[in-house]
Amino acid sequence: MEDEAPVIYGLEFQARALTAQSGDSDHIRFLVGTQSLRAENQVHHIDFDDENNLINKNIFLHREGEIWYISASTFDQSLLATCYNHTSDLKSEIKAAIWQLPDDFDSSAIVDDQSNSHQPLELKCHLSPVENVDVKSVLWHPTGESQTVLGLTDNHIVQWDLDASSSMAKLSSSTPLEGRGQPKLTCGRWNPHHNCSQIVTANDTAIRGWDMRSWQQVFVIENAHGQLVRDLDFNPNKQYYLASCGDDCKVKFWDTRKTTESLMTLSEHSHWVWSVRYNQFHDQLILTSSSDSHVILNNIVSLSSEPFGHLVDKDDDSDNDGDSLQDRPVDPPKDGVIATYEEHEDSVYAVTWSTADPWVFGSLSYDGRLVINRVPRAEKYKILL
Repeated sequence: MEDEAPVIYGLEFQARALTAQSGDSDHIRFLVGTQSLRAENQVHHIDFDDENNLINKNIFLHREGEIWYISASTFDQSLLATCYNHTSDLKSEIKAAIWQLPDDFDSSAIVDDQSNSHQPLELKCHLSPVENVDVKSVLWHPTGESQTVLGLTDNHIVQWDLDASSSMAKLSSSTPLEGRGQPKLTCGRWNPHHNCSQIVTANDTAIRGWDMRSWQQVFVIENAHGQLVRDLDFNPNKQYYLASCGDDCKVKFWDTRKTTESLMTLSEHSHWVWSVRYNQFHDQLILTSSSDSHVILNNIVSLSSEPFGHLVDKDDDSDNDGDSLQDRPVDPPKDGVIATYEEHEDSVYAVTWSTADPWVFGSLSYDGRLVINRVPRAEKYKILL
């Protein structure tokens, strides 16, 4: 059983910002933001044709500056947010904005790769906090049921209410977290559970959960990693389970009700781990990417929502004496590495699952190489059968 070869797409510029097009559940699409200091930056809108193993693209100019973070709207597939380095009067700031793509993907719209053939993104609105501070990331409501977005600064969580029709973002709150043991935020994740009323943030080596209704701390994991925490993700099916990764080269799994000790620690990477992502359909599948240029796919079935594997129905089989077997696991899968992907030659800053196909994922390295891969067929059939 031979797996399809990975598909590699090369960008002209360096890049570190990658996201799946969240609002589109019918097409395998990714958004990549470039990070060029000299040329006009771009957002590459990538459409993956899995039947023919081909990539189609649209490229849009992002004239505001180099893109450090990109995220896609969960309620409107044409909207995205970027955090970008804006330089003026010898001053450099990380700003944020909401942009709009054309309604329909048209791979014939781009005739060649000359920059003058690319149309610019349509600016919907800037996301400006009250304080003149850097906006590090923009988080869309996890379910798409609200047009609220959150922004993370060094020590504030800022909330905007979007009006996509009138292209406005109304600042609804700006909550300082300083003085609560949270001097500088490094990353954050909106909790999809608990009616989306919680957000988890990291600063240095600590991880904290916040109730957005009162902005009280609901849990804390002190010294979660030996060095800086780089990324966080929630198990989509188990409401208290959280994964983290960091500069100590480790990936850890937590139960937020019992924060004194991690549930499991993975140590497969040899350098900083930049990204960790749960598969949104099969939560035993965990992707990680690192500065060691590797992407690793793990099977963490023991902490998943289906820890006992496939159950055989008593009517499906019988033992040698002719008695029906009770429901029992058949060769339950074990935790471990499914595959290590080595198509990159530089630090892999981001990895993400497709929102349209649970078996497809993309990874992006700093040299501008986007690689689209699939879960091995043998593993896919183990899960499905």
